[in-house]
Amino acid sequence: MPRSRRAASLCVAFGVARQRRGSQDRQLHLDYVVSRMTLQERVDSDLKEAMRAKNATKLGVLRMLKSALKYAAIAKSGAEAELSDAEAAQVIRKQAKQRQDSIESFEKGGRAELAEKEKEELSILNGYLPQPMSADEVSKIVRETIAEAGATSRAQMGAVMKALQAKVAGRADGKALSAGSARQLS
Repeated sequence: MPRSRRAASLCVAFGVARQRRGSQDRQLHLDYVVSRMTLQERVDSDLKEAMRAKNATKLGVLRMLKSALKYAAIAKSGAEAELSDAEAAQVIRKQAKQRQDSIESFEKGGRAELAEKEKEELSILNGYLPQPMSADEVSKIVRETIAEAGATSRAQMGAVMKALQAKVAGRADGKALSAGSARQLS
């Protein structure tokens, strides 16, 4: 079903009237529909908005992201496959990591203008990711996981890291988790 018909059916199913009078009513409607969309649907919707707004940077980033999402879906299970939100978030994280690496390389090479372009692209990608955990939250969850696993030495760090990765679901960097685990296990 095309996305616009699906959005309309969602509105009808949940008793939301589509009002075209005021911009505030339209915005409330859009916020409601956006909250029900998958990440891939949100990327498609934002891609169309970027085309209409003629925002070349956002358009380019979203086209690359859509391509990466489609490539991951095909690699997963064929051309008609769709990714879950967790899998789509993993693809977005990979794209963000590539941008971060490019920023570091460009800054080392003295190419500030290219680094700035990559930073702008990274900020667009970060808009699709869940909020990252703070250092305090990471420290707290590392402590809890070590206690749950009953780990007492660095030899058990693999089991702790496996449990941590499942708990944080990509909201924290693996290096930060590893460093926090090593610090608390030593």
